[in-house]
Amino acid sequence: MERMKLNILGLAEVRWKGAGSMKLGSKTLIYSKGHTHERGVGILFDVTTAKSLRSGCQISNRVVVAKLIAKQLNLRLIQVYAPTSNSEDVEVEKFYEEIEKAKGYIKSQDTIIVMGDFNAKLGDERVEDVVGPSGIGTINERGSRLIE
Repeated sequence: MERMKLNILGLAEVRWKGAGSMKLGSKTLIYSKGHTHERGVGILFDVTTAKSLRSGCQISNRVVVAKLIAKQLNLRLIQVYAPTSNSEDVEVEKFYEEIEKAKGYIKSQDTIIVMGDFNAKLGDERVEDVVGPSGIGTINERGSRLIE
């Protein structure tokens, strides 16, 4: 069996207290967590990719940003973990405000990748250049909000 090589891995539900970065063997993890053992997000980098890591910014226990410097572009990663469908609308609004705050750390010429668990269903139809046709099921309210 061939081993899968991952350079960057986004994590949701890290469930650690606090925020920061740490070495895990040859990997580097940046993470953002609250005061209890719930929620939490992180981004794990292999040893080569971690050399390009310039900073990590912990926005909340649902959003973390990483800045990578490369030869031809600057890359910003935003890892998220959205509230579930059981959550109050206020919590969902706060989550999207946190994503906007994360985007405030990004320069206009940076390449942005937003990844994570959005707790949304996007359906199986293409929506302009936002969503491809490989989703499952029928789009739900959270999916519409995400596309928006």
